[in-house]
Amino acid sequence: MTARRRHFSSRAFAALLIGAIVAQCAPAQAEGVVQLPAAAVDPAVKAKRATAILAGGCFWGVEGVFSHVKGVISVESGYHGGSAATARYELTHDGTSGHAEAVRVTYDPTQLSYGTLLRILFSVVADPTLKNRQGPDTGSQYRAAIVPMDAVQRQVATAYLAQIGKGKYFAKPVVVPIESYKRFYPAEASHQDFMRRNPSNGYILRWDAPKLAALKRLYPARVRAKPAP
Repeated sequence: MTARRRHFSSRAFAALLIGAIVAQCAPAQAEGVVQLPAAAVDPAVKAKRATAILAGGCFWGVEGVFSHVKGVISVESGYHGGSAATARYELTHDGTSGHAEAVRVTYDPTQLSYGTLLRILFSVVADPTLKNRQGPDTGSQYRAAIVPMDAVQRQVATAYLAQIGKGKYFAKPVVVPIESYKRFYPAEASHQDFMRRNPSNGYILRWDAPKLAALKRLYPARVRAKPAP
C-alpha cells in the first residue's frame, strides 16, 4: 500500500498527522524539476479541439497541473491500459490490472501544442527516468506513459523522448513507454478535481502543490488565470 492510499483511506488521521509533518518539511519546490526545451518536432494542428492521454504517477497532481495550463479545455482523471472490469480505484492497487492512473486532456491545438503538453509533463509533473513509480507511489499503475491518439501525436512523442534523452537533461536514461490507445475509463467522482477540492490534503501539499508552483515559476506565460474544469 502506498503513502497516498493510506492518506486517502484514513483521511481523519492523515489530516492530523501528515498536516503536522508537511508544515515542517514540505519542499520549497517540486522534486526533479527540469526546465526542458520546446519540442523540435511539433507540427501545427489546425483543429480547435484535440485529446491527449498522459500518465505521470498519481492522477491527482497530473490533473491539477494540466488544469492550470492555458489552452486546456478540460482534464479528467481515469484509467488506461486495462479492461473495463478492473477500471476501478480499489482494483488497481496491486499493479496487476494493466491500468495506469492517467488523465484525458482536451485542449485547443491553436493555443497549446502537443509537444508543449509533453514538455510540461516531463518538466514539472513526472520524472521520465523512473519505471513504474513516481514520488512515493510504486507499481505499474503509477508509470509515466504517453498514449498517442493519432499518427501526428505518435511522431511528436517519439521525437521528444529521443530529444530529451539525448540532451543530457537527466542523469539516468529516459524510460517512458509510448502505449497504444485502448480505452480511457473515467475515475470515480471522488478523484475528479481532487487537488482543487482538497488543497490542504497532506499528500497534495507534500507532492503535488510543488508541481503546480514549478509550472507557474518555469512557464508563467502558459498558466491560465482560472483552472479548467
